[in-house]
Amino acid sequence: MSTTPIIPPSLPPRYRPNRAFPPYTYVTGKYPHPHSDPRGHSFGQSPQRVEPPSAENWRDCDAYLWGLDLFNHGYYWEAHELWEAVWMACGRKGASADFFKSLIKLAAAGVKAREGRVAGVRLHARRALALLQQARVAVLASQSAAPPRLFGLALDELIELAEACRDRAVELAAENEQAAVCVVLPALLTAS
Repeated sequence: MSTTPIIPPSLPPRYRPNRAFPPYTYVTGKYPHPHSDPRGHSFGQSPQRVEPPSAENWRDCDAYLWGLDLFNHGYYWEAHELWEAVWMACGRKGASADFFKSLIKLAAAGVKAREGRVAGVRLHARRALALLQQARVAVLASQSAAPPRLFGLALDELIELAEACRDRAVELAAENEQAAVCVVLPALLTAS
């Protein structure tokens, strides 16, 4: 297994620059399962404790920001896992939870692209799109700010990413690099 990440040269700034990336991103059948296989990059590590972020304190939510770093660098499975913990901390229901579920679905689309599964990319991208469109309506109803943002991310950009994943599923699934890590989704997430 090659452990050399393929990362494009123009990445956004890191949100958690002191955290080291794992040697690979989990792809079913290619690499050891991170938690259950003794060779896994996170074997024996306790899950990170997560406090639910809010509109005011999202910059302090380590799991959310580390998830952004992981996603932007092609660690889609690991980002999915972290954001699932944030989603659960948010109570799994409501606007914040739905937003984090949309990020989980975008990361899952990246996982399916790495696995070469077109239908999986489309399925997760469609679900992310529906959740993001709901979030956009809710934000526009409650905020006067434009463009609408949640937890620092521009919802319109996330919607465009979900649409691109849905529409380019065949192409994304074909970009199934043999490298341990590669960025396959057509956009990066930049929070501000």
